[in-house]
Amino acid sequence: MADALYELDAGRLVPSELTVGPWDPGSQHGGAPSALLTWAIEAVASPAPLQVARLTVELLRPVPLRPLSITTEVVRPGRKVQLVRAVLRDGDQEVAAAHGLGLRTADLPLPEGTAVAEAAPPGPETARPSAPGGIIRDRSVPGFHTTANDLRFTEGGFDRPGPATAWVRLLVPVVAGEPVSPAMRVAGAADFGNGLSWVLPPERWLFVNPDLSIHLLRLPEGEWVGMCSTTLPGGEGIGLAETALFDLGGRIGRSVQSLLLDARP
Repeated sequence: MADALYELDAGRLVPSELTVGPWDPGSQHGGAPSALLTWAIEAVASPAPLQVARLTVELLRPVPLRPLSITTEVVRPGRKVQLVRAVLRDGDQEVAAAHGLGLRTADLPLPEGTAVAEAAPPGPETARPSAPGGIIRDRSVPGFHTTANDLRFTEGGFDRPGPATAWVRLLVPVVAGEPVSPAMRVAGAADFGNGLSWVLPPERWLFVNPDLSIHLLRLPEGEWVGMCSTTLPGGEGIGLAETALFDLGGRIGRSVQSLLLDARP
């Protein structure tokens, strides 16, 4: 078993079997490239310390299990606001891209009663792994959704449809030999929203997200990311998955995924 999602080899990112997703055994789970793009965005220098406040990922095509290249560009430089674009390529073809908005942090006490104080759901110590079902049929098969992450449910589960509350912990580095940042943890976890809260039977339906948008009030503390997820299917082949994000201390933000709904042939 690999010990990281990606190995850096002569400037290229080589994916391991831990990046594989549920839809196609030859393609990556969206959470893996989302975390990798975050790694690249956070590596870009800024004139002052900045925190990722918004991350928007475009999953342009299935991300293959081949060595990939990644480039970054500062779209909007600044000491208080900086926007960075990162692009993941398979050869000359763009397969995923992301914009990361960094905002400066400051010690600014808010008027009493205005700060966000939403408590976290019951923690991972009270949660349980889900029985197989939904996007997970066999936990022993290596993949981002099976062996790269520890997923524990306090409400719902892969074996039942509907809204779900779960805790997610990435078990391996995103890039071998490099630390996993809080923003990378959120990016990898947030892409699980539609899989946690599925409402259409996966054996008969596809509900693939071509994008992921994350807004953060603050970065999570610790390894666990809490998710309260709901899928909203529409009648014209389009759906939406929305997730409230937590750490053990309380609310940290929100993520949203557009969903392409399609009946399997």
